[in-house]
Amino acid sequence: MGNKNIVILRTNKKQKYITLTTFTELGLNPEILEAIQEIGYLNPTEIQEKSLPILLTNDCDFIGLAQTGTGKTAAYGLPLLHKIDFKVNVPQALILSPTRELCVQIAGELEKFAKNIKQAQIACVYGGVSMEKQTKELNRGPQIIVATPGRMIDHLNRKNTNLQNLKYIILDEADEMLNMGFREEVDEILRFTSQNEKYTWLFSATMPSEIRQMINKYMSEPEEVSIGRKNTIAQNIRNEAYVIDKDFRYEALKRIVDFYPDIYGIIFTRTKNEAQEIAEQLIKDGYNADALHGDLSQAIRDKVMMRFRDRSLQILVATDVAARGIDVDSITHVIHYGVPDDIESYIHRSGRTARAGKTGVSISIVTNSQKQRLKQVEQLIKTKIEILPIPTAQDVIEKRLLHFFEDFRNIQIDNDIINKYQNSILEQLKDLSREEILLRFCTLEFQRFTDYYKDAVDLNVLNNSKQVRLFINIGRKDGFDKLEFVQWLHRMTDIPKKFINNVRMNDSYSFFEVSEKDKNTVFERLENIKLGKRFIEIEMANASSKESGKSNRESSNRNRRRRGESSYNSEYQKPKYNDYQTEKKSYSRGTSKSDITKEKKSMSMFENFRKKKN
Repeated sequence: MGNKNIVILRTNKKQKYITLTTFTELGLNPEILEAIQEIGYLNPTEIQEKSLPILLTNDCDFIGLAQTGTGKTAAYGLPLLHKIDFKVNVPQALILSPTRELCVQIAGELEKFAKNIKQAQIACVYGGVSMEKQTKELNRGPQIIVATPGRMIDHLNRKNTNLQNLKYIILDEADEMLNMGFREEVDEILRFTSQNEKYTWLFSATMPSEIRQMINKYMSEPEEVSIGRKNTIAQNIRNEAYVIDKDFRYEALKRIVDFYPDIYGIIFTRTKNEAQEIAEQLIKDGYNADALHGDLSQAIRDKVMMRFRDRSLQILVATDVAARGIDVDSITHVIHYGVPDDIESYIHRSGRTARAGKTGVSISIVTNSQKQRLKQVEQLIKTKIEILPIPTAQDVIEKRLLHFFEDFRNIQIDNDIINKYQNSILEQLKDLSREEILLRFCTLEFQRFTDYYKDAVDLNVLNNSKQVRLFINIGRKDGFDKLEFVQWLHRMTDIPKKFINNVRMNDSYSFFEVSEKDKNTVFERLENIKLGKRFIEIEMANASSKESGKSNRESSNRNRRRRGESSYNSEYQKPKYNDYQTEKKSYSRGTSKSDITKEKKSMSMFENFRKKKN
């Protein structure tokens, strides 16, 4: 046997021993083999190595279990093209895909494999585009239809195609199809097929119980090939996690992206709105990012995917559904913005990286409340997920500097261009030493990062700091909404707005949270400050009162009565704007100039709000 691999296949019938090293040994049609060679495929992947001999030599139902990115399309596409009779212009094979992107991806791969088969016609049918164009394609009698379930049913109901001659039905990403609720659509499509013998090929990354139910219903003694352990993740993927308070997740995300200068990755979100919001914020903050989700038109989705595939887009923010068709070999990182609702999605998501023998990183940004679900993911994938500290500002700057100098050392100089300007450049820099040139160049290159990170907080310290809830006697009747209140509090205390959280406003009082270390700042900055004719009151919130404010109001009213003031919640009168004007006579004899400055600052904020509302 020489150096040939020995593949042992366990099937329901008997054990088969097959030797296989290259595609040329499979006995594929010359046109298909020529296309494979033109594409540059030399050796089959493990799922192809085990599936192709069975599907090429047998007419049978088939189950192929393998992770995303292992070459499943070729595993069923090559034998399908080998078996189809392209002299007959009727649909002989139907491939169902859960998403538009995956549908387009499959059709594109099959067209590459069938490029030398003159009579081959492959129709791609999915929602979001014109039915008329697809109807024309179907009327030409394609031998293979690649479709999403919903749009396929639309065409069948309109009698735009006929599935009575169908011999092969392929369910790609079957587990995801069931997760998306397409079980009834699959049943309905199969009712349009004849009762004649046909074969079902099912390919999936995981094997939930619903898949077994489908197998029992539609298949008869299927052959089964499984690559690796079920519900496991590829060994060449490094699994990491960062735990952060939910209010600082976006800050942690930026820190992680900055820490990996060469990142070319996907950020997965739970919802379409979250994907759009994060993408917009990243773009605003200067990152090369865009969103991909179901609320975008098909034209925009195609444009985004084109930019991502040609690497003119560095970061894609996507939902699970929209990302199902992404088949890009060079993705370096997958970032989970929270643990997915369906923990099996972790496997699908992570499978977008570490393709074609490369390594990859799967990163989870999770809150403390999600740590238990992270353990469930570990149990599912049977792999330890390492929890790491969030990179500090110093970590990021150092990592990027080292990366820059690595590129600097390895860059290939284009003498044809440089020689034209070399003398001018040297003349401009003649008064600078080598060290000065290097330092100035570094400063210029890293100005954005150093400016951004010079006052950056350590998110690990912030994450571990205790949050305290405070009560304040300012509410909606003072003309504030939540945003305005946070802006005012930021101006008065210099606490960053992103660190003022969980604001709950009532008519005459509010609650908010800051870190333990910022608590004293709030008390100090708002001491002896008046809002109209009453002093601002800040107190620790009483947890036992369930934020009813009762004990806080009573305490504050007692303090007010000691100063001879009325209670702020009895016959509340909204202060007039003139009440906000600063007058020296309103201050007690002991008030300092700094207190006067603070109150003027507060009054300025109220004036801005008044102008805004007017």
